[in-house]
Amino acid sequence: MDERVREHAGVLVDWSARVEDGDDVVLSVGPDAHELAVAVAEKLGERGANLLATYSSGEITRAYLRAHDGEFDENPDHEHALLEEADVYLSIGGGCNTSATADVPGEVRSEYRDARTAIREARYDTRWVSTYHPTRSLAQQAEMAYEEYQEFVYDAVLCDWESLAEEMARMKELLDEGAEVRLVSEGTDLTMQIGDRTAVNSAASVAYDSHNLPSGEVFTAPYGTEGEVTFDVPMTLRGESVRGVRLEFEDGEVVDHEADQGESVVGEILDADEGAHRLGELGIGMNRAIDRHTDNIMFDEKMGDTVHLAVGRAYDACLPEGETGNDSAVHVDMITDVSEDSRLEIDGEVVQRNGTFRWEDDE
Repeated sequence: MDERVREHAGVLVDWSARVEDGDDVVLSVGPDAHELAVAVAEKLGERGANLLATYSSGEITRAYLRAHDGEFDENPDHEHALLEEADVYLSIGGGCNTSATADVPGEVRSEYRDARTAIREARYDTRWVSTYHPTRSLAQQAEMAYEEYQEFVYDAVLCDWESLAEEMARMKELLDEGAEVRLVSEGTDLTMQIGDRTAVNSAASVAYDSHNLPSGEVFTAPYGTEGEVTFDVPMTLRGESVRGVRLEFEDGEVVDHEADQGESVVGEILDADEGAHRLGELGIGMNRAIDRHTDNIMFDEKMGDTVHLAVGRAYDACLPEGETGNDSAVHVDMITDVSEDSRLEIDGEVVQRNGTFRWEDDE
């Protein structure tokens, strides 16, 4: 076994999920993620955790959804009970086909997603972490050679998380103290309110309210959004290619949208429910080991020199105690490149210009 696989497993179990002796752990494994799952199982055994492994396949999901006829049961008791009893939920992605569910009708996907709201909430109540094993299908999607993609993934995952957390804490402090953010670049002039919100220093660990490995972003839950934004980083949404998305906001809601490619998918997302017309997240990418687009949102949204916004659900970690933020069955991120002709302002002061943070200019 490649030693980097063992290192990846160690980061996931120890740094990210903070697994302890006696923890009940559900491990969801993608079809081509077997090797990392074996290494994770070994680590969990060393920690004295209790392991239950499950199999997660896009092809299985496709077969089920295309064959299903009728309404989906809300909150299936057997799955909900499993998650309610779990302390930790680990998801290792890595399938044979990154577009396995592309031909599932949009309305079926929406109905299935809506029916699983309680399941998602139960998972969010665990110490959950998602990661990816580098697979050939993901390398192909990223338009990289397999060996090249492996190097890319391990650079992003096996970084110095403590040092990155210290740097990201600077941006968290600025957002926590700020009231308004303005993002300006070609095709974008957007203002968002962030007063009384708490930013998350997403350093790939549940100790930081962070649930992705790799991570490397600082995010908050904006509201009162006004203006327009262009997302120029290509992405795949619900199995379809999307390019050049433009959203216009008034009084905090999307009032118009268009896209150079995949406009119908964007419309499907926005029409999911009332909350899908509002922003749930403003995120600032700070993991410079992620230095190129890979068409995988878990990596791309953390990319240095980018800002991403998500329509839909806001994360509770960003909200004041007892306050409910934007609620939605969806949370869909879209990314804009801020490496050139751009600036990010907080309360009128520029904190990032052309991808360079204010403190980087001072060093």
